[in-house]
Amino acid sequence: MRRALLAITGLAASTTALVVFKGSPGTNQVAQNLPTAQPVNPSGPGTEPGVAAGAPGTDPAGGTPTPSESAKPSTSPKPGKTTARPSGTRTTKATSAPRTTTKAPQSTTRRITGTGFDAEDSSEKYGYVQVQIVVSGNRIVEAVALSLPSGGESDIHSGDVRGSYDGSGGQVVQKQNANLNTVSGATATSDAYKKSLRSAIEQAF
Repeated sequence: MRRALLAITGLAASTTALVVFKGSPGTNQVAQNLPTAQPVNPSGPGTEPGVAAGAPGTDPAGGTPTPSESAKPSTSPKPGKTTARPSGTRTTKATSAPRTTTKAPQSTTRRITGTGFDAEDSSEKYGYVQVQIVVSGNRIVEAVALSLPSGGESDIHSGDVRGSYDGSGGQVVQKQNANLNTVSGATATSDAYKKSLRSAIEQAF
């Protein structure tokens, strides 16, 4: 009887304590603030469980799997024309032979007329003297008196001067200058001839 009373009293006390415990606001608040158990992530915070950081095939920023490098399609260069020349070979252009001109050589023969002078001495004028020379290259090949004094004895003296100086075998061609020997008896005509010849040579050379 005494044991039954103690059992009933203990049961009533425990029921009262349970009611008081459940009705206490502090207890419920503590129970609500308790964090729920989180599964342990061996890879560390910020990554999903089971996905290791830096593992191949994963995106380290978002943790989402990315296609592997081997899955990318290989981009092979498009076949194109190759312009590279093989080493050790050189291409040389064929050089054309120089053109030869077959123009006929121009004639170098020239006729130069000297200035005319009067054949005169201190007492008399005998006439007008003018000489022309023919030059081939750098050489006098002929001399011609275009004008000499005429009339009376002048014809004789002029003939002597022409015979001594003119032509392709006279003194002009032989000496190639105006330093001619004076014709005897025709000093004035000889001097006028030399002056005209000298002016022609100066024009030619």
